[in-house]
Amino acid sequence: MKSSTSTGLKKSIGMPQAIALYISAVLGSGILIVPGLAAEIAGPASLLAWGFMALFILPMALSMGLLSARYPSVGGVSHFVTLAFGARTGSLVGWFFLMSVPFGAPVAALTGAGYLTSALGLGENMRIALATLILLIGLFMNIVGMKLIGRIQIAVVISIVAVLLFIFAAALPQMQASHFTPFMPNGWMSVGRAGALLFWCFIGWEAVSHLSEEFEDPQRAAIKGVSIAAVIVSTLYFLVALATVGTQSYLKTGSDSALIWIINEPLGRIGALIIGITGMLICTATIIAYIGAASRVAYSLSRQGDAPKWMGILSKRYHTPVGALIFLSICFILVLLLYGSKVVSLTTIIQLPNASFILTYLFGCAAGVRLLRDSKWGVSISLISLLCTAFVFPFTGWAILYPCVITIGFWIVTLFGKKEAAISTK
Repeated sequence: MKSSTSTGLKKSIGMPQAIALYISAVLGSGILIVPGLAAEIAGPASLLAWGFMALFILPMALSMGLLSARYPSVGGVSHFVTLAFGARTGSLVGWFFLMSVPFGAPVAALTGAGYLTSALGLGENMRIALATLILLIGLFMNIVGMKLIGRIQIAVVISIVAVLLFIFAAALPQMQASHFTPFMPNGWMSVGRAGALLFWCFIGWEAVSHLSEEFEDPQRAAIKGVSIAAVIVSTLYFLVALATVGTQSYLKTGSDSALIWIINEPLGRIGALIIGITGMLICTATIIAYIGAASRVAYSLSRQGDAPKWMGILSKRYHTPVGALIFLSICFILVLLLYGSKVVSLTTIIQLPNASFILTYLFGCAAGVRLLRDSKWGVSISLISLLCTAFVFPFTGWAILYPCVITIGFWIVTLFGKKEAAISTK
């Protein structure tokens, strides 16, 4: 096993692990909710939006894959932006991503725990306890290293794919041609609104770019791996959307439990339990991938002097960024305490990191346009991804304020650091 001489992080992610990490980073809890929401907005015509997104998902994925293959770095998108637009901009983008995960991971944990507690009829306290357990699993997995994570993610992803295919098979006897008419009850604009909603389901390719320095073969894993993952993810999303529309489950129970209705028909209560466990597995897999990415970003920022030095501490045994994981642990505790004490709602926490996640991807795509200019194919797919992301960004609404706060804080810290350096040289 080789070690990365530049960082001390082990090169332990092979092709199967890379595919599993890509799938788990993108295939989030949205697959259990968004197909129903899109169908409520556009009716059967929501399938057009899913079809369009299935076409766009490959350039979105490949833009990050090509950059990861050419410039593998623990800094991921932050590193790409640094090469394209300078160190300050790159560090700022790194902080956009890093400060999104302290909110995004608890949201995913609470969502996954919510599926299981709903299936078992448990209360809010148990939901918070399970969410805490999910986050602890994500942190622990990232302490012991990416090799073990990759193996676990493969098993989890296989289980998730099997359950989703079973749901589609269970829906087939209940699907009727009459459920697809009228096909476009709310007009073409509704398809556009549904498409904007679906965009959130396909964000996540940028997360694995932060693990690219640990790929055993960056060229193969980042390009071939991301392509395979994109095909699998888009197929699963479309099949679940087709099952939701074809059974009209979104009209019978609402978008948040459309899949539960589908699987309840043949299996009864045990079907709800299967969905609950599946939702928890999906969210846990996503959290593991994002905690891994965020900890690498924090480590990278610390290494280049744009974050506290203690955030760059590596485990002597596992060669993993334990300092960054401690930082994330503190953030998770604070967010769960705020939620548990009802100071903030889950809706607020969900919306908060949206704009900073999108900005991270936006800058990454812009970096691709510049860095891949020697390849017409690379520039084209980066430009398509950039335009799609730019179109969606205004829909983040008031959440745009959060990256503004991050930017102000970043520049204050930067100016303070420059003054400290100036004083120390006198």
